[in-house]
Amino acid sequence: MSEPRKLEVLRAIVEDYVHSREPVGSKALVERHHLGVSSATIRNDMAALEEEGLITAPHTSSGRIPTDKGYRLFVDQISSVKPLSAAERRAIAVLLDGSTDLDDVLERTVRTLAQLTNQVALVQYPRSAKTTVRHLEFVSLGPRQVLLVLILASGKVEQCVIDVGTASDDVTLSRLRQVFLTAVAGIPVGNLPAALAQIPGTFPVKDQDIARKLAHGLGQLALAAREDRIVLAGTANLARSNVDFPLSIGPVLDALEEQVVLLRLLEQMAQDSMGMAVSIGRENPHDSLAEASVVATNYGVGESGKLGVVGPTRMDYPNTMSSVRAVARYLSRILAG
Repeated sequence: MSEPRKLEVLRAIVEDYVHSREPVGSKALVERHHLGVSSATIRNDMAALEEEGLITAPHTSSGRIPTDKGYRLFVDQISSVKPLSAAERRAIAVLLDGSTDLDDVLERTVRTLAQLTNQVALVQYPRSAKTTVRHLEFVSLGPRQVLLVLILASGKVEQCVIDVGTASDDVTLSRLRQVFLTAVAGIPVGNLPAALAQIPGTFPVKDQDIARKLAHGLGQLALAAREDRIVLAGTANLARSNVDFPLSIGPVLDALEEQVVLLRLLEQMAQDSMGMAVSIGRENPHDSLAEASVVATNYGVGESGKLGVVGPTRMDYPNTMSSVRAVARYLSRILAG
């Protein structure tokens, strides 16, 4: 069996199984695909593929389905990620245009990707440790309460209300804010706590207590801004694919709730020459995802985060990879703008 024909037969089996959910037999391959050989030859080819562990028979005398190893070879042979159609690109633009802030952008992004792929879509919040401080605001809410607002260059906004312990008017807060902003504007948020610790001592003694409280509050916002988070959409798509999980979709749902698991997986996934990362079945280090596949790619300037989907191993990999890449590029353009 020649290598090109092996790949062609494997491709046909993967495509038929993805679309039909039924084991694929040699007769069906001959009827649906122009492979240029007889049914007997196809049966021999399928026997060779099974011996290599690329396909398997789920039942006696049934057709064959791809194994994780077979899906991996299929994915590795995808030479390029095809572009989306003009209609699909317009749909992405319509769904994502008009987003008002980072939270809204990411929520729309995962909803769009879930609709395009019929999988669970996920996006990692932009990594903020290296994102710089764009702006600060101190807003008086009463005699002693102040609203602190931290705005990062990524568009992320963190805010909280603190008790400064003494009456503070707008003029005083404006003066304090200007000193703080001058000291921290443009520095990475990961360095913000250390920079804030130096600021109170630069004020006159009468302002140092309130300055320390403001610095402490901003330090807490900096820590919150660095917290890794994932936004999900399309979990209901798993329920519609429950036949693809022979045991139960429960472990997959549990993994989706454990954001630490997903974050670790995204960090560990290696990208190929096309900028795509695909982890199939038992390639996933977490046992609860042993019957699932994850397709992901980076988005943003400087690879600020990852965007992808989780679904059954019986996945339309070419179209899924196209959708993930297209949405990631669109998200990158929005955040850069």
